[in-house]
Amino acid sequence: GRVSLYEAIQEVRAIYPEDSESAVLPALRLAQEEHGWLSPEVIREVADALEVTPAFVKSIASYYDQFHLAPIGEHLVEVCTNVSCAVVGAQQVVEAFESGLGCRAGETSSDGKVTLRAVECLGGCGWATIVAIDHHYRTHVKASDVPAIVAELTGASETHGD
Repeated sequence: GRVSLYEAIQEVRAIYPEDSESAVLPALRLAQEEHGWLSPEVIREVADALEVTPAFVKSIASYYDQFHLAPIGEHLVEVCTNVSCAVVGAQQVVEAFESGLGCRAGETSSDGKVTLRAVECLGGCGWATIVAIDHHYRTHVKASDVPAIVAELTGASETHGD
């Protein structure tokens, strides 16, 4: 059968026998893969498996951008808004997504389909503006490209180009 989250975390923990702290990150990754986001229950499950406090686990989870402490949509759109992207119009891209999805950065669209986030840096400053869609990077995104991306994510249009 499938390994339970607890067992999977014990395997991770065995790699770092002296240091449950180092095991927290991979344990959180496993938990998020399984549940989609880190609810208080999931945080507690991770903490119990590692014999650390839920508060400690949560403090680590909240430090890293890749962990979701609130439910996210079926799709995750992350727009890089650091300086080198900002100069080529990242803000306009964010605003185009906000109006296309009807939610603000940091929120999930009302149909639960798409979560929009502005993130500090996706490490592709030469290809600005970078937008990560479900962790697949798209480069040189302009505000004018956004409506097509939104349509694709929300299934608003039945036509498939390309």
